[in-house]
Amino acid sequence: MDFCKVNSRDAAGSLLAHSIRFDKSNFKKGRKLSEEDVTALLAAGIEEVTVARMARGDLHEDEAAAMVAAAIRGANLNQTAAFTGRCNLIAQARGLAVIDRGRLDAFNLTDECITIATVPPYGLVEPRQMVATVKMIPFAANGKIIDQAMQTLGNEPLISVAPLRARQIGLVQTELSGMKVSLLDKTFAALNQRLAHLDCPPAEERRCAHDPSEISSALKELQAEGCELLLVSGASAIVDRRDVVPQGIAQAGGAVLHFGMPVDPGNLLLLAEWDGLPVLGLPGCARSPKVNGFDWVLERLLCDLPVGSRDIMQMGAGGLLMEIAQRPLPRSFAVEGTPDPEHEGRPLAPRAPKIAALLLAAGQSRRMGHANKLLADVNGKPLVRHAVEALKAAQISDLVVVTGHQAQEVTSALADMELVFAHNPDYASGLASSLKRGLASLPGQPDGVIIMLGDMPRISTAVINSIIAGFNPVEGRSICLPTWQGKRGNPVLISRQFFAELQTLHGDVGARHLLSDYPELVAEIAIDDRSILDDIDTPEALAALRTDS
Repeated sequence: MDFCKVNSRDAAGSLLAHSIRFDKSNFKKGRKLSEEDVTALLAAGIEEVTVARMARGDLHEDEAAAMVAAAIRGANLNQTAAFTGRCNLIAQARGLAVIDRGRLDAFNLTDECITIATVPPYGLVEPRQMVATVKMIPFAANGKIIDQAMQTLGNEPLISVAPLRARQIGLVQTELSGMKVSLLDKTFAALNQRLAHLDCPPAEERRCAHDPSEISSALKELQAEGCELLLVSGASAIVDRRDVVPQGIAQAGGAVLHFGMPVDPGNLLLLAEWDGLPVLGLPGCARSPKVNGFDWVLERLLCDLPVGSRDIMQMGAGGLLMEIAQRPLPRSFAVEGTPDPEHEGRPLAPRAPKIAALLLAAGQSRRMGHANKLLADVNGKPLVRHAVEALKAAQISDLVVVTGHQAQEVTSALADMELVFAHNPDYASGLASSLKRGLASLPGQPDGVIIMLGDMPRISTAVINSIIAGFNPVEGRSICLPTWQGKRGNPVLISRQFFAELQTLHGDVGARHLLSDYPELVAEIAIDDRSILDDIDTPEALAALRTDS
Protein backbone atom coordinates (compact mmCIF):
# COMPACT_ATOMS: atom_id res chain seq x y z
CA MET A 1 0.00 0.00 0.00
CA ASP A 2 1.29 3.44 -0.97
CA PHE A 3 0.75 6.23 1.57
CA CYS A 4 1.48 9.72 0.25
CA LYS A 5 0.37 13.30 -0.33
CA VAL A 6 -1.00 13.96 -3.83
CA ASN A 7 -2.57 16.73 -5.87
CA SER A 8 -6.32 16.61 -5.34
CA ARG A 9 -6.80 16.35 -9.11
CA ASP A 10 -5.08 12.94 -9.03
CA ALA A 11 -6.84 11.60 -5.92
CA ALA A 12 -9.87 9.88 -7.48
CA GLY A 13 -9.98 6.19 -6.53
CA SER A 14 -7.64 6.66 -3.56
CA LEU A 15 -8.52 6.27 0.13
CA LEU A 16 -8.52 9.49 2.13
CA ALA A 17 -5.96 9.21 4.94
CA HIS A 18 -7.19 12.10 7.11
CA SER A 19 -10.68 13.46 7.65
CA ILE A 20 -11.40 16.80 5.98
CA ARG A 21 -14.24 19.17 6.90
CA PHE A 22 -15.17 22.01 4.56
CA ASP A 23 -18.32 24.04 3.95
CA LYS A 24 -21.07 21.63 5.10
CA SER A 25 -19.19 18.53 3.96
CA ASN A 26 -17.27 16.14 6.15
CA PHE A 27 -15.09 13.59 4.34
CA LYS A 28 -14.06 10.92 6.84
CA LYS A 29 -10.75 9.08 6.71
CA GLY A 30 -10.92 5.88 4.69
CA ARG A 31 -13.37 7.39 2.19
CA LYS A 32 -12.78 6.25 -1.38
CA LEU A 33 -12.62 9.51 -3.28
CA SER A 34 -14.83 9.78 -6.36
CA GLU A 35 -14.57 12.23 -9.25
CA GLU A 36 -17.39 14.22 -7.62
CA ASP A 37 -15.40 14.34 -4.38
CA VAL A 38 -12.37 15.67 -6.23
CA THR A 39 -14.50 18.39 -7.77
CA ALA A 40 -15.82 19.36 -4.34
CA LEU A 41 -12.31 19.46 -2.85
CA LEU A 42 -10.99 21.69 -5.62
CA ALA A 43 -14.01 23.99 -5.35
CA ALA A 44 -13.22 24.39 -1.65
CA GLY A 45 -9.63 25.33 -2.46
CA ILE A 46 -8.12 22.06 -1.19
CA GLU A 47 -5.29 21.39 -3.61
CA GLU A 48 -3.53 18.52 -1.81
CA VAL A 49 -4.69 15.54 0.20
CA THR A 50 -2.95 12.64 1.93
CA VAL A 51 -4.16 9.32 0.55
CA ALA A 52 -3.53 5.59 0.63
CA ARG A 53 -3.40 3.63 -2.60
CA MET A 54 -3.76 -0.12 -2.74
CA ALA A 55 -1.09 -2.13 -4.54
CA ARG A 56 -1.54 -5.33 -6.51
CA GLY A 57 -2.32 -8.17 -4.14
CA ASP A 58 -3.51 -5.91 -1.32
CA LEU A 59 -6.72 -6.63 0.56
CA HIS A 60 -8.97 -3.75 1.63
CA GLU A 61 -9.30 -3.42 5.41
CA ASP A 62 -12.99 -4.36 5.42
CA GLU A 63 -12.49 -7.40 3.20
CA ALA A 64 -9.66 -8.69 5.37
CA ALA A 65 -11.49 -8.08 8.67
CA ALA A 66 -14.65 -9.82 7.43
CA MET A 67 -12.66 -12.80 6.17
CA VAL A 68 -10.88 -13.29 9.50
CA ALA A 69 -14.08 -12.84 11.51
CA ALA A 70 -15.82 -15.51 9.43
CA ALA A 71 -12.91 -17.90 10.02
CA ILE A 72 -12.85 -17.51 13.81
CA ARG A 73 -16.62 -17.39 14.43
CA GLY A 74 -18.06 -20.39 16.21
CA ALA A 75 -21.43 -21.33 17.68
CA ASN A 76 -23.84 -18.71 19.04
CA LEU A 77 -22.02 -15.76 17.53
CA ASN A 78 -23.28 -13.28 14.98
CA GLN A 79 -20.92 -11.42 12.64
CA THR A 80 -21.50 -7.74 11.88
CA ALA A 81 -20.66 -6.17 8.57
CA ALA A 82 -17.12 -4.80 8.43
CA PHE A 83 -16.61 -1.04 8.66
CA THR A 84 -13.42 1.02 8.93
CA GLY A 85 -11.44 -2.21 9.08
CA ARG A 86 -13.38 -3.55 12.04
CA CYS A 87 -15.66 -6.59 12.19
CA ASN A 88 -17.31 -7.62 15.45
CA LEU A 89 -18.60 -10.94 16.77
CA ILE A 90 -21.76 -10.55 18.85
CA ALA A 91 -23.18 -13.09 21.30
CA GLN A 92 -26.51 -14.61 20.32
CA ALA A 93 -27.00 -16.44 23.61
CA ARG A 94 -26.21 -16.03 27.29
CA GLY A 95 -23.28 -18.19 28.23
CA LEU A 96 -19.50 -18.47 28.48
CA ALA A 97 -17.04 -17.23 25.87
CA VAL A 98 -14.91 -20.21 24.84
CA ILE A 99 -11.63 -18.98 23.33
CA ASP A 100 -8.59 -20.90 22.13
CA ARG A 101 -5.92 -18.73 23.76
CA GLY A 102 -3.01 -20.48 22.06
CA ARG A 103 -4.29 -19.95 18.52
CA LEU A 104 -5.39 -16.41 19.39
CA ASP A 105 -1.86 -15.53 20.48
CA ALA A 106 -0.40 -17.22 17.40
CA PHE A 107 -2.61 -15.14 15.15
CA ASN A 108 -1.82 -11.85 16.88
CA LEU A 109 1.91 -12.64 16.72
CA THR A 110 1.82 -13.08 12.93
CA ASP A 111 1.89 -9.41 11.88
CA GLU A 112 1.06 -6.00 13.34
CA CYS A 113 -1.43 -5.20 10.58
CA ILE A 114 -4.25 -7.48 11.73
CA THR A 115 -5.50 -8.05 15.29
CA ILE A 116 -8.14 -9.96 17.25
CA ALA A 117 -9.30 -8.78 20.69
CA THR A 118 -11.71 -10.78 22.84
CA VAL A 119 -13.40 -10.79 26.22
CA PRO A 120 -11.61 -12.94 28.84
CA PRO A 121 -11.83 -16.70 28.21
CA TYR A 122 -14.78 -18.29 30.00
CA GLY A 123 -16.26 -14.90 30.81
CA LEU A 124 -20.05 -14.78 31.11
CA VAL A 125 -21.55 -12.87 28.17
CA GLU A 126 -25.05 -11.62 27.43
CA PRO A 127 -27.03 -11.62 24.17
CA ARG A 128 -25.96 -8.71 21.92
CA GLN A 129 -22.72 -8.32 23.86
CA MET A 130 -19.55 -7.88 21.81
CA VAL A 131 -17.39 -10.95 22.34
CA ALA A 132 -14.56 -10.24 19.90
CA THR A 133 -13.45 -7.62 17.42
CA VAL A 134 -11.21 -8.10 14.40
CA LYS A 135 -9.34 -4.91 13.45
CA MET A 136 -7.18 -4.17 10.46
CA ILE A 137 -4.69 -1.47 11.45
CA PRO A 138 -3.85 0.01 8.00
CA PHE A 139 -6.35 0.70 5.21
CA ALA A 140 -5.07 -2.35 3.34
CA ALA A 141 -2.52 -5.13 3.71
CA ASN A 142 -0.69 -7.51 1.47
CA GLY A 143 -2.80 -10.60 0.85
CA LYS A 144 0.15 -12.90 1.60
CA ILE A 145 0.37 -11.52 5.14
CA ILE A 146 -3.35 -12.15 5.70
CA ASP A 147 -3.00 -15.68 4.29
CA GLN A 148 -0.12 -16.35 6.68
CA ALA A 149 -2.19 -15.15 9.65
CA MET A 150 -5.15 -17.23 8.53
CA GLN A 151 -3.00 -20.38 8.48
CA THR A 152 -2.48 -20.08 12.25
CA LEU A 153 -6.23 -20.48 12.77
CA GLY A 154 -6.54 -23.94 11.27
CA ASN A 155 -9.97 -25.24 10.33
CA GLU A 156 -11.74 -24.95 13.68
CA PRO A 157 -13.53 -21.85 15.06
CA LEU A 158 -11.43 -19.84 17.47
CA ILE A 159 -14.27 -18.34 19.50
CA SER A 160 -17.73 -19.61 20.45
CA VAL A 161 -20.34 -19.09 23.14
CA ALA A 162 -21.40 -22.09 25.20
CA PRO A 163 -24.99 -21.31 26.26
CA LEU A 164 -26.20 -21.68 29.82
CA ARG A 165 -28.60 -24.59 30.29
CA ALA A 166 -30.96 -24.29 33.23
CA ARG A 167 -31.21 -27.42 35.33
CA GLN A 168 -32.19 -28.62 38.78
CA ILE A 169 -29.35 -28.64 41.28
CA GLY A 170 -29.23 -30.53 44.55
CA LEU A 171 -27.50 -29.32 47.73
CA VAL A 172 -26.50 -31.43 50.71
CA GLN A 173 -25.59 -29.47 53.85
CA THR A 174 -24.08 -31.27 56.80
CA GLU A 175 -24.43 -30.25 60.44
CA LEU A 176 -22.33 -30.64 63.57
CA SER A 177 -23.48 -30.29 67.15
CA GLY A 178 -23.97 -26.65 68.14
CA MET A 179 -23.97 -25.39 64.56
CA LYS A 180 -26.30 -22.44 63.98
CA VAL A 181 -29.20 -23.02 61.60
CA SER A 182 -28.76 -19.46 60.38
CA LEU A 183 -25.41 -20.43 58.82
CA LEU A 184 -27.08 -23.18 56.80
CA ASP A 185 -29.81 -20.77 55.76
CA LYS A 186 -27.19 -18.25 54.67
CA THR A 187 -25.42 -20.88 52.54
CA PHE A 188 -28.69 -21.91 50.89
CA ALA A 189 -29.60 -18.29 50.16
CA ALA A 190 -26.17 -17.54 48.67
CA LEU A 191 -26.40 -20.59 46.41
CA ASN A 192 -29.87 -19.66 45.18
CA GLN A 193 -28.64 -16.15 44.47
CA ARG A 194 -25.94 -17.66 42.27
CA LEU A 195 -28.40 -19.97 40.56
CA ALA A 196 -30.86 -17.18 39.84
CA HIS A 197 -28.02 -15.21 38.22
CA LEU A 198 -27.38 -18.27 36.03
CA ASP A 199 -31.06 -18.76 35.09
CA CYS A 200 -31.54 -21.87 37.25
CA PRO A 201 -34.40 -22.58 39.69
CA PRO A 202 -33.75 -22.74 43.46
CA ALA A 203 -31.83 -25.81 44.58
CA GLU A 204 -33.36 -28.91 46.15
CA GLU A 205 -31.84 -29.17 49.64
CA ARG A 206 -31.16 -31.94 52.14
CA ARG A 207 -29.63 -31.41 55.58
CA CYS A 208 -27.94 -34.23 57.43
CA ALA A 209 -25.29 -35.08 60.01
CA HIS A 210 -21.63 -34.63 59.06
CA ASP A 211 -21.24 -38.34 58.41
CA PRO A 212 -20.32 -40.29 55.24
CA SER A 213 -23.37 -42.58 55.38
CA GLU A 214 -25.75 -39.65 55.89
CA ILE A 215 -24.18 -37.76 52.99
CA SER A 216 -24.47 -40.83 50.75
CA SER A 217 -28.18 -41.23 51.55
CA ALA A 218 -28.88 -37.54 50.95
CA LEU A 219 -27.12 -37.63 47.57
CA LYS A 220 -29.19 -40.64 46.50
CA GLU A 221 -32.40 -38.84 47.45
CA LEU A 222 -31.45 -35.82 45.38
CA GLN A 223 -30.51 -37.99 42.41
CA ALA A 224 -33.91 -39.69 42.65
CA GLU A 225 -35.51 -36.22 42.56
CA GLY A 226 -33.94 -35.66 39.14
CA CYS A 227 -31.12 -33.30 40.11
CA GLU A 228 -28.48 -33.03 37.38
CA LEU A 229 -25.70 -31.46 39.46
CA LEU A 230 -25.00 -32.30 43.10
CA LEU A 231 -23.27 -30.08 45.68
CA VAL A 232 -22.10 -30.90 49.19
CA SER A 233 -21.41 -28.13 51.69
CA GLY A 234 -19.74 -29.66 54.72
CA ALA A 235 -20.03 -28.35 58.26
CA SER A 236 -16.24 -28.59 58.30
CA ALA A 237 -14.08 -27.70 55.29
CA ILE A 238 -12.64 -30.58 53.25
CA VAL A 239 -8.95 -30.95 54.05
CA ASP A 240 -8.09 -34.28 52.39
CA ARG A 241 -9.32 -36.69 49.71
CA ARG A 242 -10.22 -39.11 52.54
CA ASP A 243 -12.20 -36.57 54.57
CA VAL A 244 -15.90 -37.00 55.45
CA VAL A 245 -17.42 -35.38 52.34
CA PRO A 246 -15.35 -37.37 49.79
CA GLN A 247 -16.04 -40.53 51.80
CA GLY A 248 -19.78 -39.86 51.56
CA ILE A 249 -19.51 -39.37 47.80
CA ALA A 250 -17.55 -42.63 47.50
CA GLN A 251 -20.15 -44.53 49.56
CA ALA A 252 -22.85 -43.36 47.13
CA GLY A 253 -20.76 -44.85 44.30
CA GLY A 254 -18.90 -41.74 43.15
CA ALA A 255 -15.22 -41.11 42.51
CA VAL A 256 -13.08 -38.10 43.36
CA LEU A 257 -11.49 -36.59 40.25
CA HIS A 258 -9.62 -33.64 41.75
CA PHE A 259 -9.13 -31.86 45.06
CA GLY A 260 -7.91 -28.30 45.37
CA MET A 261 -7.64 -25.45 42.87
CA PRO A 262 -5.29 -22.50 42.20
CA VAL A 263 -8.05 -19.97 42.84
CA ASP A 264 -8.24 -17.97 46.06
CA PRO A 265 -10.81 -17.92 47.58
CA GLY A 266 -11.88 -21.40 46.52
CA ASN A 267 -8.75 -23.49 47.16
CA LEU A 268 -10.57 -26.33 48.92
CA LEU A 269 -12.97 -27.31 46.15
CA LEU A 270 -13.46 -30.99 45.39
CA LEU A 271 -14.54 -32.33 42.00
CA ALA A 272 -16.14 -35.78 41.79
CA GLU A 273 -18.36 -37.79 39.44
CA TRP A 274 -21.17 -40.20 40.22
CA ASP A 275 -23.22 -42.14 37.71
CA GLY A 276 -22.64 -39.49 35.04
CA LEU A 277 -23.44 -36.60 37.37
CA PRO A 278 -20.88 -34.00 38.47
CA VAL A 279 -20.55 -33.69 42.24
CA LEU A 280 -18.79 -30.76 43.93
CA GLY A 281 -17.56 -30.59 47.48
CA LEU A 282 -17.81 -26.88 48.23
CA PRO A 283 -15.12 -24.71 49.79
CA GLY A 284 -16.17 -22.67 52.81
CA CYS A 285 -16.16 -19.46 50.76
CA ALA A 286 -19.18 -20.73 48.82
CA ARG A 287 -21.29 -19.65 51.81
CA SER A 288 -20.60 -16.06 50.74
CA PRO A 289 -22.12 -14.33 47.69
CA LYS A 290 -18.64 -13.01 46.80
CA VAL A 291 -17.13 -14.47 43.65
CA ASN A 292 -14.80 -17.42 44.25
CA GLY A 293 -13.43 -20.50 42.51
CA PHE A 294 -16.73 -22.36 42.93
CA ASP A 295 -18.37 -19.83 40.58
CA TRP A 296 -15.85 -20.57 37.83
CA VAL A 297 -16.51 -24.30 37.97
CA LEU A 298 -20.27 -23.96 38.39
CA GLU A 299 -20.60 -21.70 35.34
CA ARG A 300 -18.67 -24.12 33.13
CA LEU A 301 -20.76 -27.08 34.25
CA LEU A 302 -24.00 -25.18 33.59
CA CYS A 303 -22.74 -24.48 30.06
CA ASP A 304 -22.04 -28.20 29.50
CA LEU A 305 -18.32 -27.52 29.23
CA PRO A 306 -16.02 -30.32 30.41
CA VAL A 307 -14.29 -29.70 33.72
CA GLY A 308 -11.52 -32.09 34.62
CA SER A 309 -8.44 -32.07 36.76
CA ARG A 310 -6.34 -30.30 34.10
CA ASP A 311 -9.01 -27.63 33.55
CA ILE A 312 -9.03 -26.75 37.23
CA MET A 313 -5.25 -26.73 37.48
CA GLN A 314 -5.09 -24.20 34.63
CA MET A 315 -7.26 -21.64 36.44
CA GLY A 316 -4.39 -20.00 38.28
CA ALA A 317 -3.91 -17.04 35.90
CA GLY A 318 -6.39 -14.48 37.19
CA GLY A 319 -7.29 -16.78 40.05
CA LEU A 320 -6.31 -14.36 42.83
CA LEU A 321 -9.76 -13.03 43.72
CA MET A 322 -9.15 -12.01 47.32
CA GLU A 323 -9.57 -8.28 46.65
CA ILE A 324 -12.88 -8.55 44.77
CA ALA A 325 -15.50 -7.16 47.15
CA GLN A 326 -18.47 -8.40 45.16
CA ARG A 327 -19.40 -9.75 41.76
CA PRO A 328 -18.23 -6.89 39.54
CA LEU A 329 -20.65 -5.09 37.28
CA PRO A 330 -19.46 -4.83 33.68
CA ARG A 331 -18.79 -1.41 32.20
CA SER A 332 -21.42 0.43 30.20
CA PHE A 333 -21.65 0.43 26.43
CA ALA A 334 -22.91 4.03 26.73
CA VAL A 335 -24.40 4.50 23.28
CA GLU A 336 -25.92 7.75 24.50
CA GLY A 337 -23.81 8.08 27.63
CA THR A 338 -26.71 6.80 29.76
CA PRO A 339 -27.58 3.46 31.38
CA ASP A 340 -29.57 0.94 29.37
CA PRO A 341 -33.29 1.26 30.28
CA GLU A 342 -33.81 -2.48 29.82
CA HIS A 343 -31.48 -3.20 32.74
CA GLU A 344 -32.88 -0.76 35.29
CA GLY A 345 -29.91 1.58 35.25
CA ARG A 346 -27.25 -1.07 35.72
CA PRO A 347 -24.19 -0.66 33.51
CA LEU A 348 -23.71 -3.22 30.77
CA ALA A 349 -20.82 -5.00 29.12
CA PRO A 350 -19.91 -3.67 25.68
CA ARG A 351 -22.69 -4.74 23.35
CA ALA A 352 -23.97 -4.28 19.86
CA PRO A 353 -26.34 -1.32 19.63
CA LYS A 354 -30.03 -2.14 19.52
CA ILE A 355 -31.26 -0.94 16.14
CA ALA A 356 -34.94 -0.89 15.20
CA ALA A 357 -36.35 -0.26 11.73
CA LEU A 358 -39.12 2.00 10.47
CA LEU A 359 -40.68 1.30 7.07
CA LEU A 360 -42.76 4.18 5.70
CA ALA A 361 -45.65 2.72 3.68
CA ALA A 362 -48.35 5.38 4.07
CA GLY A 363 -48.00 7.45 0.88
CA GLN A 364 -50.61 7.98 -1.82
CA SER A 365 -48.38 7.22 -4.84
CA ARG A 366 -49.68 10.32 -6.64
CA ARG A 367 -47.18 10.04 -9.50
CA MET A 368 -48.34 6.48 -10.18
CA GLY A 369 -51.88 7.53 -11.07
CA HIS A 370 -54.65 5.58 -9.36
CA ALA A 371 -52.57 2.53 -8.52
CA ASN A 372 -50.87 2.02 -5.15
CA LYS A 373 -47.30 1.15 -6.11
CA LEU A 374 -46.69 -0.66 -2.83
CA LEU A 375 -49.27 -3.29 -3.83
CA ALA A 376 -47.96 -3.72 -7.38
CA ASP A 377 -46.86 -7.26 -8.23
CA VAL A 378 -43.10 -7.70 -8.58
CA ASN A 379 -41.82 -11.26 -9.00
CA GLY A 380 -45.02 -12.73 -7.64
CA LYS A 381 -45.43 -10.62 -4.51
CA PRO A 382 -46.37 -7.05 -3.58
CA LEU A 383 -43.59 -4.53 -4.00
CA VAL A 384 -43.67 -3.56 -0.32
CA ARG A 385 -42.85 -7.14 0.76
CA HIS A 386 -39.42 -6.94 -0.86
CA ALA A 387 -38.39 -4.08 1.44
CA VAL A 388 -39.93 -5.73 4.50
CA GLU A 389 -38.17 -9.05 3.84
CA ALA A 390 -34.80 -7.31 3.48
CA LEU A 391 -35.31 -5.54 6.82
CA LYS A 392 -36.59 -8.64 8.62
CA ALA A 393 -33.43 -10.55 7.67
CA ALA A 394 -31.16 -7.72 8.84
CA GLN A 395 -29.57 -7.26 12.27
CA ILE A 396 -32.47 -5.29 13.75
CA SER A 397 -34.46 -5.71 16.95
CA ASP A 398 -37.92 -4.63 15.79
CA LEU A 399 -39.69 -3.47 12.63
CA VAL A 400 -42.55 -0.96 12.56
CA VAL A 401 -44.51 -0.49 9.33
CA VAL A 402 -46.38 2.83 9.09
CA THR A 403 -49.55 2.61 7.02
CA GLY A 404 -51.87 5.32 5.77
CA HIS A 405 -53.31 5.25 2.23
CA GLN A 406 -55.09 1.92 1.66
CA ALA A 407 -53.90 0.77 5.08
CA GLN A 408 -56.02 -2.37 5.12
CA GLU A 409 -54.67 -3.55 1.76
CA VAL A 410 -51.05 -2.88 2.75
CA THR A 411 -51.55 -4.66 6.09
CA SER A 412 -53.14 -7.64 4.33
CA ALA A 413 -50.17 -7.89 1.96
CA LEU A 414 -47.93 -8.33 5.03
CA ALA A 415 -50.35 -10.14 7.33
CA ASP A 416 -48.33 -13.35 7.61
CA MET A 417 -45.20 -11.54 8.84
CA GLU A 418 -44.34 -10.73 12.45
CA LEU A 419 -44.51 -6.93 12.37
CA VAL A 420 -45.69 -3.94 14.35
CA PHE A 421 -48.15 -1.82 12.35
CA ALA A 422 -48.71 1.85 13.12
CA HIS A 423 -51.53 3.58 11.22
CA ASN A 424 -51.14 7.26 10.41
CA PRO A 425 -54.60 8.80 9.80
CA ASP A 426 -52.92 12.10 8.88
CA TYR A 427 -50.82 10.59 6.07
CA ALA A 428 -52.07 13.13 3.51
CA SER A 429 -50.27 15.93 5.39
CA GLY A 430 -46.89 14.58 4.31
CA LEU A 431 -43.91 12.51 5.36
CA ALA A 432 -43.37 14.13 8.77
CA SER A 433 -46.60 12.77 10.25
CA SER A 434 -45.71 9.19 9.25
CA LEU A 435 -42.20 9.56 10.61
CA LYS A 436 -43.46 10.83 13.97
CA ARG A 437 -46.14 8.14 14.17
CA GLY A 438 -43.55 5.44 13.51
CA LEU A 439 -41.06 6.75 16.06
CA ALA A 440 -43.77 6.89 18.72
CA SER A 441 -44.60 3.23 18.01
CA LEU A 442 -41.11 1.78 18.34
CA PRO A 443 -41.05 -0.99 20.99
CA GLY A 444 -38.60 -0.58 23.85
CA GLN A 445 -35.90 2.04 23.64
CA PRO A 446 -33.59 1.30 20.69
CA ASP A 447 -30.25 3.03 20.33
CA GLY A 448 -31.09 4.01 16.78
CA VAL A 449 -33.55 3.44 13.96
CA ILE A 450 -33.17 2.62 10.27
CA ILE A 451 -35.69 4.72 8.32
CA MET A 452 -36.57 3.15 4.98
CA LEU A 453 -39.11 3.90 2.26
CA GLY A 454 -41.51 1.16 1.26
CA ASP A 455 -40.85 1.64 -2.46
CA MET A 456 -37.21 0.51 -2.45
CA PRO A 457 -37.55 -3.19 -3.36
CA ARG A 458 -33.96 -3.63 -4.53
CA ILE A 459 -32.33 -2.77 -1.19
CA SER A 460 -30.56 -5.87 0.15
CA THR A 461 -30.08 -7.08 3.70
CA ALA A 462 -26.31 -6.76 3.19
CA VAL A 463 -26.69 -3.03 2.52
CA ILE A 464 -28.76 -2.56 5.67
CA ASN A 465 -26.25 -4.50 7.79
CA SER A 466 -23.38 -2.43 6.40
CA ILE A 467 -25.13 0.75 7.52
CA ILE A 468 -25.71 -0.73 10.98
CA ALA A 469 -22.05 -1.75 11.21
CA GLY A 470 -21.01 1.88 10.74
CA PHE A 471 -23.16 3.16 13.60
CA ASN A 472 -21.22 4.23 16.71
CA PRO A 473 -22.22 7.52 18.43
CA VAL A 474 -19.28 7.19 20.82
CA GLU A 475 -16.97 7.62 17.82
CA GLY A 476 -19.07 10.39 16.27
CA ARG A 477 -21.13 8.24 13.87
CA SER A 478 -24.67 9.06 15.03
CA ILE A 479 -26.21 9.36 11.56
CA CYS A 480 -25.27 6.74 8.96
CA LEU A 481 -26.31 6.71 5.33
CA PRO A 482 -25.13 4.81 2.25
CA THR A 483 -23.37 6.35 -0.74
CA TRP A 484 -22.81 5.06 -4.26
CA GLN A 485 -19.97 6.72 -6.16
CA GLY A 486 -20.20 9.71 -3.84
CA LYS A 487 -24.01 10.10 -4.15
CA ARG A 488 -26.06 9.81 -0.97
CA GLY A 489 -28.97 7.39 -0.83
CA ASN A 490 -31.35 5.53 1.47
CA PRO A 491 -32.06 4.11 4.00
CA VAL A 492 -30.72 6.29 6.81
CA LEU A 493 -29.85 5.21 10.37
CA ILE A 494 -30.42 7.86 13.03
CA SER A 495 -29.38 7.78 16.68
CA ARG A 496 -31.91 7.98 19.48
CA GLN A 497 -30.52 11.37 20.48
CA PHE A 498 -32.40 12.94 17.53
CA PHE A 499 -35.80 11.32 18.14
CA ALA A 500 -37.17 14.31 20.09
CA GLU A 501 -36.06 16.71 17.35
CA LEU A 502 -37.74 14.59 14.67
CA GLN A 503 -41.01 14.72 16.62
CA THR A 504 -41.17 18.49 15.95
CA LEU A 505 -41.31 18.14 12.15
CA HIS A 506 -44.33 19.19 10.08
CA GLY A 507 -45.45 18.79 6.48
CA ASP A 508 -43.74 16.80 3.76
CA VAL A 509 -40.36 16.89 5.52
CA GLY A 510 -38.18 13.95 6.54
CA ALA A 511 -34.95 13.63 8.47
CA ARG A 512 -32.60 14.95 5.78
CA HIS A 513 -32.09 18.28 7.54
CA LEU A 514 -30.05 16.46 10.18
CA LEU A 515 -27.34 15.82 7.60
CA SER A 516 -26.66 19.53 7.15
CA ASP A 517 -27.31 20.50 10.77
CA TYR A 518 -24.91 17.90 12.22
CA PRO A 519 -22.26 17.18 9.54
CA GLU A 520 -19.71 16.18 12.17
CA LEU A 521 -21.98 13.29 13.27
CA VAL A 522 -22.68 11.96 9.77
CA ALA A 523 -20.97 8.79 8.53
CA GLU A 524 -21.17 7.93 4.85
CA ILE A 525 -21.08 4.18 4.17
CA ALA A 526 -19.72 3.48 0.69
CA ILE A 527 -21.90 0.81 -0.95
CA ASP A 528 -21.20 -0.93 -4.24
CA ASP A 529 -24.91 -1.08 -5.05
CA ARG A 530 -26.78 1.59 -6.99
CA SER A 531 -30.12 0.46 -5.53
CA ILE A 532 -29.67 2.90 -2.64
CA LEU A 533 -30.52 5.70 -5.10
CA ASP A 534 -33.61 4.06 -6.55
CA ASP A 535 -37.23 4.29 -5.59
CA ILE A 536 -40.31 3.47 -7.65
CA ASP A 537 -42.24 6.71 -8.21
CA THR A 538 -43.63 6.38 -11.74
CA PRO A 539 -45.28 3.74 -13.97
CA GLU A 540 -42.13 3.83 -16.11
CA ALA A 541 -39.91 3.03 -13.09
CA LEU A 542 -42.20 0.16 -12.13
CA ALA A 543 -42.12 -1.23 -15.67
CA ALA A 544 -38.31 -1.03 -15.69
CA LEU A 545 -38.16 -2.81 -12.34
CA ARG A 546 -40.31 -5.66 -13.64
CA THR A 547 -38.17 -5.94 -16.75
CA ASP A 548 -34.92 -6.08 -14.77
CA SER A 549 -36.21 -8.47 -12.10
